[in-house]
Amino acid sequence: MCALFGLPGLAISSWVARTPDIRDLVRASTEQMGFVLFGVSVGSMAGILASAALLRRFGARGVTTAGMGCIVVSMPVVGMGAELGAGVVVAVGLGLFGLGMGGSEIAINAEGAAIERAAGTSVLPAMHGCFSLGTVVGALAGVACNVGDVPVVAHLVVVGVVGAPVLLSQARHLSPDTGRSARGTGRVGSLRPGARPWRDRRVVMIGVVVLAMALAEGAATDWLPLVMVDGHGMSAALGSFVFAAFAMAMTVGRFGGGWFLDRYGRASVLRSSACAAVVGIGCIALVDDRLVASAGVLLWGLGLSLGFPVAVSAAGDTSEGAAARVSFVTTMGYLAFLVGPPALGVIGEDFGLRVALLVPLGLVLVAAFLAPALAPEPGLDPVLDPVLDPVLDPGRASGSSL
Repeated sequence: MCALFGLPGLAISSWVARTPDIRDLVRASTEQMGFVLFGVSVGSMAGILASAALLRRFGARGVTTAGMGCIVVSMPVVGMGAELGAGVVVAVGLGLFGLGMGGSEIAINAEGAAIERAAGTSVLPAMHGCFSLGTVVGALAGVACNVGDVPVVAHLVVVGVVGAPVLLSQARHLSPDTGRSARGTGRVGSLRPGARPWRDRRVVMIGVVVLAMALAEGAATDWLPLVMVDGHGMSAALGSFVFAAFAMAMTVGRFGGGWFLDRYGRASVLRSSACAAVVGIGCIALVDDRLVASAGVLLWGLGLSLGFPVAVSAAGDTSEGAAARVSFVTTMGYLAFLVGPPALGVIGEDFGLRVALLVPLGLVLVAAFLAPALAPEPGLDPVLDPVLDPVLDPGRASGSSL
C-alpha cells in the first residue's frame, strides 16, 4: 500500500521538476504553459467525478490498478510530447496523469481506511506521508537529471518503466471487494437524499479552507520550479532542488503533524500552519533574495501539509450527512486544481509569476481566518456516516466482517 501511495508522488514530481525544460522544448509562453497544465486539472476532475461509481462497480483493486496504470503510461507520453515540441501531446499526457490520479484517489483511500479499521490504529496519515516521500524521491531524481542534462523523454520513460513493476507487484495485494456495492444494493456510498451541504454555513467555510489550501498546494506543484527560475534567476537544476525541498517539508509536516493535532486541536493547528504558509509565499513573492525565497519554500510546504486532510476530516465529523459533506468539500478542492493553473498562468503572463502568487497567498490568509470552523461542534460525536461506511468497509454492507 505504501508503494502505491508513493507511486503518484514519484510521477508528479518527476514531470514537475522538468517543467522549465518542457516549457522550453514546446516553446510555450507562461500563459500557454498554464493551458498545457490545464490538462492535469481536466483529467483530475473527470477521474474524481467517475471514481465513486467505478469503485462501487469494480472495487478498490480494479479502480486503483486502472488509475495507477494511467499514471504510469502518462509519463512516456509527456516525455514524447516534450521531445517532439508538441504542447498538445504534453497536455494529453498530463490529462492522462490527472485522470489516473483523480480516478484512483477515492479507491486507494477507501482501501487504506479499511486496513486502518482492521488494524485498529491510525495508518492513513503515514500512507499520505508516503505520497509526499515519493515526491521527494522524484524531485531529487529530477535535480540529478537536470544537472546531468538527461533528456526529458529519457527521464520520464524511465519513470514509467520503474512504475510498471511496482504497480503490478503491489496491486494484487489490494482487496477486490473494498468499496463494492452489496448485491442488490444500489445506493452504497451515494449521497443521502435531500442532503444540501452548501446550505450549512460551517461546511461552506470548511469548503473554502479546502479550496484555498488545494489551490496553494497546486500552485507550488505546477509553478514553483518556474517561479524560482523566472522570478529569482535560479538555474533549472536549482529550481528543481527547491521543489524537492518543498516536497520534503510537506513530508515532514504530514508525518509529524499528528502529535500537534492531538495536543492543540485542528483549528489552532490549521490557523498557525496557514499563517506560516502565508509568510512563506510572501517571502517568495515579495522579497528579491534567493535565500529568503528558499526559506519561504520550506514554510510554504510545512504550512500546507495538513490543510487538505484536516479540513476533509472536519467535514466528516458527525454521522448525519457526512458523505454529502465530504464529497462537497473534496469537489471544491478539485475545483481549485481545475482553475488554478491557467488562472495563475494568465496573471503570470501579464504581471510575472511572483505577482501571481499573491492570489494563493490571499486565499490561505482567508483560510487562517476561517480555521475556527474546523473545530468539532459541541455535543456531537464524530461517528462515521452509515451511508459512507459501506464504501470504506463493504463487510458492513453484506453483514460480514472485514
